[in-house]
Amino acid sequence: MGKPTLAARLRAGDSIYSGWIATPEPLIAETAARQAFDCVCVDMQHGLHDPVSVMRSIGGIVHAGKPAGVRVPVGDFAMASRALDMGAEAVIAPMINSVADARALVAATKYPSLGERSWGPARALSLQGIPDAATQLATANDATLAFAMVETKQALDLLDEILAVEGIDGVFMGPSDLSLTLSGGKEVAPAADWMDEPIRRIAARARAHGKIACAFGADPVRARYFTDVGYHFVALGPDAIYLASGIRTMLEGLR
Repeated sequence: MGKPTLAARLRAGDSIYSGWIATPEPLIAETAARQAFDCVCVDMQHGLHDPVSVMRSIGGIVHAGKPAGVRVPVGDFAMASRALDMGAEAVIAPMINSVADARALVAATKYPSLGERSWGPARALSLQGIPDAATQLATANDATLAFAMVETKQALDLLDEILAVEGIDGVFMGPSDLSLTLSGGKEVAPAADWMDEPIRRIAARARAHGKIACAFGADPVRARYFTDVGYHFVALGPDAIYLASGIRTMLEGLR
């Protein structure tokens, strides 16, 4: 692997801006990867991806020269393992609401003795240029990332305990669901003023544990805000917004 991995860049303190692809068309993921994004993630939770589109999208992303990430469906730890075998460098697991959930994520994404990930990384070896199985075994636990989504009041209350789980590389703050649960189901307000304190708290506690703080930014202004308050991995999207924005910009040039 000639260039630094996504994990190495994040641990060095780089700010990473990731594309976010919900549409299950690999050419869209590849096109996004050929832009200035540092990384491209495909979304199985709220996006429309299935395992086949994930596999093909990862190939397009990596061949375009970028690392790939996958957000798996809720509780689908088997897919977390498969995404890594397919060549993803990061797995984002939604609704990690307990220490047990965090440990299950580690079990699926890290090889023994840290975790229980089953052996079978044939696609990852070829995509990432890993020369042999011994190198994969020696490097994969550090070179791949397990991000636990903190997006509920329950997870926020257990933030330090989740961050303390060995093998959890960072937490991914989901602002919409977090606002939904903190408001008692009354509103979805990811940019509300009262969200500032928990948002900053998550970044600060991740930093205190030596872990990576990640967030989803719906627009460049919000993405910059997350970077400014201590998040090093910020997803920008989704792809439907890229398309709508591009169309709008082109038509504004005509009318």
